[in-house]
Amino acid sequence: MKNILVLCTGNSCRSQMAHGYLDKLQDGLAKIFSAGVEVHGINQRAIAIMAEDGIDISGHTCNNVDEYLDIDFDYIITVCDHANETCPYIPPKNAKRLHHNFIDPTTFDGTSEEKHKLFLKVRNEIKEYFQKFILRELH
Repeated sequence: MKNILVLCTGNSCRSQMAHGYLDKLQDGLAKIFSAGVEVHGINQRAIAIMAEDGIDISGHTCNNVDEYLDIDFDYIITVCDHANETCPYIPPKNAKRLHHNFIDPTTFDGTSEEKHKLFLKVRNEIKEYFQKFILRELH
């Protein structure tokens, strides 16, 4: 079984959504971890937008990457530029590092409807990226 770490700035939104999709879609091929280079707490809009797609991330915890330094990861996937640039060295056993910068919907200042549309857009982009990742890397 492979170990996958999804890393973001605060482990509050994008990495949590990715963690939720990986848990649901990879069908027992890997153990999924998510963390942040900081810890901000799970974003309530992220929980709500994932629930709209039938995925419950409300029980996820918010973790700092330092908690996982002793795990041999097969994949370390950063989902924002900040995490990619500031990720501490994680001793891999040949971990493959991947990066894709997703827009941070938590920083958007708009109406409730506009925020919902942006969270939906980002969620769908994350879902598509990780569906392709699973097909390409885990099958």
